[in-house]
Amino acid sequence: MARTSRSRSAAPDRPMGAPPSPYVRRVLPFFDVLDEESLRRLEDQAEFIMQDIGLEFRDDPLALERWRTAGADVDETRVRAPRGLVRELCKTAPSVFTQVARNPERSVVIGGSNQVFAPVYGPPFVRDLDGGRRYGNMADFEKLVKLCQMLPSLHHTGLVVTEPCDVPVSKRHLDMVFAHMRYSDKPHLGAITEKSRAQDSVDMARILHGEAVFNSSCVIMGNVNTNSPLLVDRVVTEAIEVYCGAGQGIVVVPFILSGAMGPVTSAASIAQALAEALMCCAYSQIVRPGAPFVLGNFLSSMSLKSGAPTFGMPEPVLSNYVIGQLARRVGLPLRCGGSLTASKTADAQAAYESADSAHSTVMAGANFMLHAAGWLEGGLCTGFEKLVMDADRLSAYQSLMGGLDVSDEALARSAYEEVEPAGHFLGCSHTMRNFQTAFWESSLSDSENVESWEERGAKDMERRAYERWQSLLEDYEEPPMAPETLEALTAFIARRKQELPDAWY
Repeated sequence: MARTSRSRSAAPDRPMGAPPSPYVRRVLPFFDVLDEESLRRLEDQAEFIMQDIGLEFRDDPLALERWRTAGADVDETRVRAPRGLVRELCKTAPSVFTQVARNPERSVVIGGSNQVFAPVYGPPFVRDLDGGRRYGNMADFEKLVKLCQMLPSLHHTGLVVTEPCDVPVSKRHLDMVFAHMRYSDKPHLGAITEKSRAQDSVDMARILHGEAVFNSSCVIMGNVNTNSPLLVDRVVTEAIEVYCGAGQGIVVVPFILSGAMGPVTSAASIAQALAEALMCCAYSQIVRPGAPFVLGNFLSSMSLKSGAPTFGMPEPVLSNYVIGQLARRVGLPLRCGGSLTASKTADAQAAYESADSAHSTVMAGANFMLHAAGWLEGGLCTGFEKLVMDADRLSAYQSLMGGLDVSDEALARSAYEEVEPAGHFLGCSHTMRNFQTAFWESSLSDSENVESWEERGAKDMERRAYERWQSLLEDYEEPPMAPETLEALTAFIARRKQELPDAWY
């Protein structure tokens, strides 16, 4: 694939302030693995599930009434959609949309050939070389947000980079959303676990961005999972109602371990995931036509001996490719995959599993890649070293997605005119013009000879990653926020905390 210009450079070892973090504008073609007949069979299976089996929509009578009005067959809490109804409703969801950041230069475009990388989401534990494995707290949470701000290959900061377990559950969403708003100027997600928490997130986004920008743009999204198999509870429907009802975005992700929450075969689980996500997309458009929606997919294999999920295996890798094709056919932005591993530390297992998982996610064309960095222990733990190691590889993937430069300068005819046969190109004019940006360079890999490596302490990559995140935090600078906005946000949080009782569940 040709392109006419290219700029590639490694992140400096000690950047001052937060470096630019442009999202990926993909040039490389998508990796499509299935033929037309195979895709049609999967789509037909999804229609069978939506029409003949149906999905449960529980604990939200308003959702059932909306489905009935839209033309679905509603039997108590089972919703069956006549063939074609769901896809017709999904047509109003945008195939491409922009999530506006408080720093407009960091806004991201989600959908089409664009790809956005966001960190791990949800672990209650953290791990680093100094403190070991422990429950996450607010200090850890703020450090992770600051690191996400400083890492240029992370374009989005997500939300639950770890659970701050030292803050009451009933109130921690306020502190988490505020930390993303204050310590980063990249786009982020909001809370979803309870309707009022989703509403608090939306209300805070309105304060941060102002009424005009909020009412005309997507400035915040929620990320929520269906209860596979085939159950959509009120956490999902109420999150859709809050976010989409306000014109904001929602990411809905069926979480399926094949053999447990879906059939043991990958094809059946893929079709089930498609059906669950499309039904939720249709509901988002019933709530508000045109609301941004990201079709999610989290498929994993599992050990049928122990029941433990497995990551980076051939089946979920193939599923990433296939769901990419299916999402493009329906015209919806896609979230899938990530740098996933079952490993407990940032070891060789973590590297192999994460690399296969992340590479397939990128090649599949996932537009929003949550869990792109920091995931350990099947999602139970956020690794500080793993975060910066994964981010380093994401930077390499971003370079890869730029394709091959075949401009006149890249073809280097002048270099051949200058260098004689059997000579070398190290000192020629073309090399001197291009050497600083010619190759992507890792911030963490050590390519020097063994003597140099030993002189510098014989450090492995995990130790180098530890030193890198420490250095990044030393160089962190809080992005400026208008004083009146900061005051309004802190006042809102203080009022809501006074209204909410402490609860640890």
